[in-house]
Amino acid sequence: MPAPGKDVLQPSQRAEERQNPEQSLSGKVGSWLKRHYLALINTALAIYIILPLMAPVLMKTGQTSAADVIYRMYKPLCHQLAYRSFFLFGEQAVFPREITGIEGLKTYEQATGLDSQDNLAAMAFRGNEQLGYKTALCQRDVAIYTSLLLFGLVFALTKRKLKPLPWFAWIILALGPMGLDGLSQLVSQMDIPAMSWFAMRESTPFLRVLTGAMFGWFTAWFGLPSIDEMINDTKMKPTATSASKED
Repeated sequence: MPAPGKDVLQPSQRAEERQNPEQSLSGKVGSWLKRHYLALINTALAIYIILPLMAPVLMKTGQTSAADVIYRMYKPLCHQLAYRSFFLFGEQAVFPREITGIEGLKTYEQATGLDSQDNLAAMAFRGNEQLGYKTALCQRDVAIYTSLLLFGLVFALTKRKLKPLPWFAWIILALGPMGLDGLSQLVSQMDIPAMSWFAMRESTPFLRVLTGAMFGWFTAWFGLPSIDEMINDTKMKPTATSASKED
């Protein structure tokens, strides 16, 4: 006989508690991630953006060793070409190549005295007191990740009620503009005899920022609401509940 004062269902209750994901450690972690995943993504994006902007700040303040760590850390993630990067604390925010044909701006070649065909030199050049110091991410990448973060903040402020962008709209609005700008630039600068009719072009800082921002914004619009729907999918919960009641 069961001991007085003890519930005869106690063993089965303990079994249910073990089966209930809310009562297990993994279930508690999963529940916490469901509530805070967006904050984690936004925080990671903010850190990822802030560090490349800190590199020129550290260069300006003489902390070159700390800046060097950031430049090296982001080097595998971005080409860091000086003529396609932003510069802080200098006479211009950008130094485009001469081929870009932007009037009113000192070109990369004029400012640095370097050959714009020497990409290794363009990657290695970080700036100086007069020109300022470049960010550790290029113009397009800064625009991409900043717009990803901005949409993440908007998504949080709207209490994650925005629906995912359709995949075909993502292709048209995100991939289309950036692919057209980047691919046409790449192909025009390659020595391909069959493409000799295609005039050489270099994208402008404005186009890099615009297409990068479009890619980041619409990618976040497609991705974050989709992630939210998967994480908070409740279709299986009624089935599980009814099954437990039948048992």
